[in-house]
Amino acid sequence: MNPAIILAAIILSPVVILMLLRINASLVFLSLCLGNILVEFVGPNSNNFVNLLSPQIQQIINPTHNNVRLALLLTPVLLTTIFMIRTVNGKGKMILNLLPAAGVGLLGALLVVPLLPGGVRYDILNSDIWYQIKQAQTVIVGSSALVCLLVLWMQRPKTGHGKHKKH
Repeated sequence: MNPAIILAAIILSPVVILMLLRINASLVFLSLCLGNILVEFVGPNSNNFVNLLSPQIQQIINPTHNNVRLALLLTPVLLTTIFMIRTVNGKGKMILNLLPAAGVGLLGALLVVPLLPGGVRYDILNSDIWYQIKQAQTVIVGSSALVCLLVLWMQRPKTGHGKHKKH
């Protein structure tokens, strides 16, 4: 299959899911960052980690190093996605949620593609579009992080200085 189509699916799938299910994309972005931290710090010892969780899991799925790393990356994202369904209400918030959702898709692609199985990974990593995405990596990560923080800060609860009832 064409690497551009696979890459487009990797980038657009999270955006579509987050928007259709009205999930707070800023929190999913932060969960993706947490998953990357797990990959960095737990990933090198992933076989020990899998054995710690359940020795029987190796007999069932025979995990490879990249499969475990992919699971470490995506588990926080999947759990946040499940728990945050329908947390964005209103048309304005939905439009604002589109920017962090795009950040999730782009950062997700940057983190997931190197963990894909050999042939698919090789095809994508050697494509021109991947080269362009890698060149924009700093802008993607920096602007997505800033947008997510701004969206989170804008969603803080408003303090009520209105009427106070006497008790």
